[in-house]
Amino acid sequence: MSFVRLAVPAALLCGFLGTAAAADSSLLVRVRAVHIAPDVSTSPDIDADVSNKTIPEVDISYFFMPNLAVELILTYPQKHDVTVGGDRIGSVKHLPPTLTLQYHLPLANGFKPYAGVGFNYTRFMDADLADGSLDVDKSSFGFAYQLGLDFAISKNMTLNLDVKKVRMSTDVKAGGATVTDLSIDPLLLGVGVGWYF
Repeated sequence: MSFVRLAVPAALLCGFLGTAAAADSSLLVRVRAVHIAPDVSTSPDIDADVSNKTIPEVDISYFFMPNLAVELILTYPQKHDVTVGGDRIGSVKHLPPTLTLQYHLPLANGFKPYAGVGFNYTRFMDADLADGSLDVDKSSFGFAYQLGLDFAISKNMTLNLDVKKVRMSTDVKAGGATVTDLSIDPLLLGVGVGWYF
């Protein structure tokens, strides 16, 4: 599934609905392109790495106070290549929904920076590592941190820049015994557009 295939229908739908929305609406829906840059570490160290990739993302922010919002970040399962010592040993998929609490600070000229903190739940799945001799635990909980900026380009539409750091880890196992703890901890760099409803 490409970013264009997801973003274009979402943009058309949000644009159509957003024409009647109020600027002070409590709901903000964004579509972003997000680059995932894992910061990989293992304990004990096995010189492992996880591939970068760029993905589509949809997030929904609900403002329960003028400056406070909760944001739910959604995407579809992501597949990453895994290497050890520079050699590919397979791949793993994960689904990482994230929920953050944000503080937004409206400034002059349509600028609205924000900061957020929250939790990430990652569901690992479809691990194909070392010809099936390695497996991973199936879930991970961790903190998520966020900085971003919205810039109003019309009454109901905004441009968005967003940076998140997500704590994400799992155990790599062989025959039920833990080989190493794998921390992925990606930095997520996003750019997109949003509509107020």
